[in-house]
Amino acid sequence: MMAVRLNPADHDWMTAPATRRVMSALDAAAAGGSRFVGGSVRNALLGEPVADIDIATILTPEAAQAALEAAGIAVHPTGIEHGTLTAVADHHPFEVTTLRRDVSTDGRRATVSFTTDWAEDAARRDFRINALYAGMTGEIFDYVGGIADIPDRRIVFIGKAEDRIAEDYLRILRFFRFYARYGQGEPDADAVRACTAMTDGLAQLSAERVSAETKKLLAAPDPVSALRLMAETGVSAALFGGMGDAERVERLVRLGADDPLIRFSGWMGERAAGLITQLKLSNAEALRLRKKSDPDLSRNIMDKWPVRAELEKLVYRHGNQAVADQLFLIFSAPEEPPEGWGGAIAHALSFDAPVFPLTGADLKRAGIAAGPEMGDTLRRLEEAWIDSRFRLSKADLLNLI
Repeated sequence: MMAVRLNPADHDWMTAPATRRVMSALDAAAAGGSRFVGGSVRNALLGEPVADIDIATILTPEAAQAALEAAGIAVHPTGIEHGTLTAVADHHPFEVTTLRRDVSTDGRRATVSFTTDWAEDAARRDFRINALYAGMTGEIFDYVGGIADIPDRRIVFIGKAEDRIAEDYLRILRFFRFYARYGQGEPDADAVRACTAMTDGLAQLSAERVSAETKKLLAAPDPVSALRLMAETGVSAALFGGMGDAERVERLVRLGADDPLIRFSGWMGERAAGLITQLKLSNAEALRLRKKSDPDLSRNIMDKWPVRAELEKLVYRHGNQAVADQLFLIFSAPEEPPEGWGGAIAHALSFDAPVFPLTGADLKRAGIAAGPEMGDTLRRLEEAWIDSRFRLSKADLLNLI
């Protein structure tokens, strides 16, 4: 085990009052029996920001809950069947999980039992850099060789890659996600071979898990190398029915398009809208993908975006997000984006489209009866208002009647 230590003074997340409250409460029930684990330790060692704080403990869930509540900390049994509680201290959530070992696995889920053996808990995790523990004083505990992977940012399965994947086939997609987010250099050869050989197991996974992991992968600062590797290994074809266009995602990255749905649309192209049901996307996500796949809207925006007034009309009709999405996809074509592309996207996102000032009630008071005539008049006046770049007032519009 390499001698590595975190200096708590350099890491606010370790010394924050909420963190100390939770760790002190657990320590009172079992001195030295609780440690930080996973993402917080990995990110701290990599020099990356720490967001979520997970804690592993030798305490049973019941004992951990009792210790936390005795310290006045709210506890929610968010995953109690797997030994996980969520402690909320000073409005900050902490996942607290009892050490576990796998009793059985089926490629999708595991049956676990609790243990007090740190090495057993580490051995059931996915990648070596995710199985590092740290105490409150900063001491690092490494049972699987993860410290050795930190300097070169290597993503390596614990033990035999095939065994880890067979326990949960989502780990194939997680390998690409972690390689996209944290890896550098050549990917681990054993991991690539295992992922290539075991793509059939991806069919077992639920749409929700695949969707969530894919969006996390595409949210990486630059996922292009991982996407190319997914094509080479057959993973993207197994999941989405095609290799995908990693080059287009590369161009989107250069344009500053960091939204996972825009990148997914660029990656899967015309196939993207057809994957809405398969991935069980939310209604809002489904609407965005359908709009991005609308050829008429795309052509309309492509023709009109250079004129600022026309761009504002498009935003009024279709919304900021839909227009900006289309612009990103239009400008990510193989040709260099035209002059002014950045300003167009910025304006599409920032333009605050006003609300049409007239209603049917206003027209009724002006003597227009409800029915087709009122509808036609409203549409005509709205067009005049839009053509004025939204400058005509309510009084101006009523005068037009």
